[in-house]
Amino acid sequence: MTTNLLDGLNHAQKQAVEHVEGPLLIIAGPGSGKTRVIVQRVAYLVRTCGVSPRRICVVTFTNKAAKELRDRLGRLLGGPVAEQVTAGTFHALCSRILRIDGEAIGLDKGFTIYDRDDQLRVLKSAFQRANIEPKKFSPSAVLSAISGAKAQLQSVEGFRVKVGSYFEEVVLRVYEEYQGFLHANQAVDFDDLLMRTTHLFRDHPEVLERYQERYLHLMVDEFQDTNIAQYTLAKQLAGQWRNFAVVGDPDQSIYGWRHADIRNILNFQTDFPDARTVLLEENYRSTGNILAAASKVISGNEKRVKKDLVSTMSKGTPVWVHEAYDEEEEAVWVVQEVDRLRKKGEVKYGDVAVAYRVNAQSRALEEACIRYGIPYRLVGALKFYQRKEIKDVIAYLRVLNNPADNVSMERVVNVPPRGIGQKSVDELTRWARTLDVPMRKALEILAEDPSTETAIPKAGQAALEKLSLLMKELQEASQTMPVAEFLDLVLDRTRYRSYLLDDIEEGEDRWDNVKELRTVAADFADVPPEDGLNAFLEQVALVSDVDNADNGGDGMTLITLHQAKGLEFPTVFMVGMEEGMLPHMRSFDDPASMEEERRLCYVGMTRAKEHLYLTRAFKRRVNGATLPGIPSRFLNDIPRDLIASPIDESKPKATVGVMRSGGMNGLETSSDKDATPLSPPFKAGDKVQHGKFGDGIVVSCTTVSGDYEVAVAFVDGGVKRLLQSLAKLQPAG
Repeated sequence: MTTNLLDGLNHAQKQAVEHVEGPLLIIAGPGSGKTRVIVQRVAYLVRTCGVSPRRICVVTFTNKAAKELRDRLGRLLGGPVAEQVTAGTFHALCSRILRIDGEAIGLDKGFTIYDRDDQLRVLKSAFQRANIEPKKFSPSAVLSAISGAKAQLQSVEGFRVKVGSYFEEVVLRVYEEYQGFLHANQAVDFDDLLMRTTHLFRDHPEVLERYQERYLHLMVDEFQDTNIAQYTLAKQLAGQWRNFAVVGDPDQSIYGWRHADIRNILNFQTDFPDARTVLLEENYRSTGNILAAASKVISGNEKRVKKDLVSTMSKGTPVWVHEAYDEEEEAVWVVQEVDRLRKKGEVKYGDVAVAYRVNAQSRALEEACIRYGIPYRLVGALKFYQRKEIKDVIAYLRVLNNPADNVSMERVVNVPPRGIGQKSVDELTRWARTLDVPMRKALEILAEDPSTETAIPKAGQAALEKLSLLMKELQEASQTMPVAEFLDLVLDRTRYRSYLLDDIEEGEDRWDNVKELRTVAADFADVPPEDGLNAFLEQVALVSDVDNADNGGDGMTLITLHQAKGLEFPTVFMVGMEEGMLPHMRSFDDPASMEEERRLCYVGMTRAKEHLYLTRAFKRRVNGATLPGIPSRFLNDIPRDLIASPIDESKPKATVGVMRSGGMNGLETSSDKDATPLSPPFKAGDKVQHGKFGDGIVVSCTTVSGDYEVAVAFVDGGVKRLLQSLAKLQPAG
């Protein structure tokens, strides 16, 4: 059995799999087979070491990764055994723990998990209660600050002692009201799942001891993207046995804006001095040239663990660099190049990803795809669970599952319209607050005694009484019906189906989305009715954008670099390789942010298996302004012998500069150059003349291998890069 599990693993992978006792740090370069190592290691623990699968916990970055892990374990160990392994995200793990033991810290088993849309609704109320003007302070910025505090395990009181600015004082006031609202609604946000679980373990050691005893082995994937709360939680769980294995790569830490802390992986050996370190340096994904180029880019960072990645593939084609006039021409060139490759039989549309730094860059690409009839899919567009009709239906289910959930109640109180105006809703909210009860409870009080004195208009009061009776009927049914059947009942009794289909233009499509939700609900047919609704809502709440991203289908993928993490494609185009785009302008004054931008570029480059294109534009419109496109510093890190033009296929290594669309006039080369002048012959803005291209303006002038490379914007020829020893550019008057 042992031989079978170790077959096909390289030496470093075997070391990682066979390390059983004590802490373990696995530094896994891109494409180095880390998922295989995790799967084989779990199987090795079960099959060879005799560890019960119930005593193994593997924490993944996404639900999709957890599913892949379970599927692969199932093929090795058999489905029933694999299902006993705890595998899921930190949030899923914490949700499960709090459902079981959260009552120890005042959290009901039926608590609601609020997503970002819900959080912003709560935040609006918190702003009002704290007397903060939203126009003066961005709700998103305040919410991010609250999230950051929770990621560092700072409760309201913990944050209070750290306040050092007026903005932080505002955040504190809103944070206090925000948490009070969550508590009153028996709700948590995603950050609370982590923070409240660590607090549960801290304040109730008997609960922690039970989970420590169960999990003999703990593994954490994508460890470079953990925050302080996640690392603290992991150390709590692993505190008894110390069989704590972490897998990650500092060079791929790109979620600092989500409060990921790269210090967790860089300092792991300090925290666990007896930890064994294994470097996975063999790359099974990218060709040698792609890997060499990416390695040169990332070598510019200081905060990293040095490793020497070696490709197991051939050298492959050089990295292809292209320059366009603006973002429109860049997009057109990309889709034309994709179509050219497809017609030659080198790629299918589904093999191609176009990656960019910010979502706004997708606009020109989408338009180009539509114009030329190129099929595409946009990752990061409005996701299924964010559609209005889906959020409406889920809100109904949530408030029926958790009567204290005011946010969901407010969403559906008059959807579909049932004669309850905003004044009635406002008065109900005010009255419920006076009674110190949730809206659902206030509705029940109103229905039980219609003579109750309130300021709610009579028409609205009658409609609210009917709604209360409907809610009571549905809540009773939720305890006896499978989720899918109960969903049908809710749609029927609330008249939501009719409400959607009354919309002649979009009703059918929106109803199709609701039917797809029912398909998801049907997966819970075997769960007892009293637990089914809760389980269904928990799965829905834990779905993430990345989980919906796959690289199948017939269309090419348009995706941000952050979303591309964990994916791979035969052909990758990275557009917008300019200063201010990648690296992003926000990183210019912060060395740590600049290192993360370099890591982001590295992640993008290492998504490519066979072909990598890097494109930039001479000018680009950003937020309504047209800015000059200065080449990204990351382009300059790539050795010139690794770069080629995608157009001059007959001599890919002779033409090593960037090309304009439809042209062959790239960077000229010479084996017998003149010596480099003592000082640059031109500076940006100088007017020059060329014997063939005419008048132009210098964009940049840089030293290149004993010569000067001059980028010139010609009046009639666009931007070209020329070697001065060959071009013989002359100053123009």
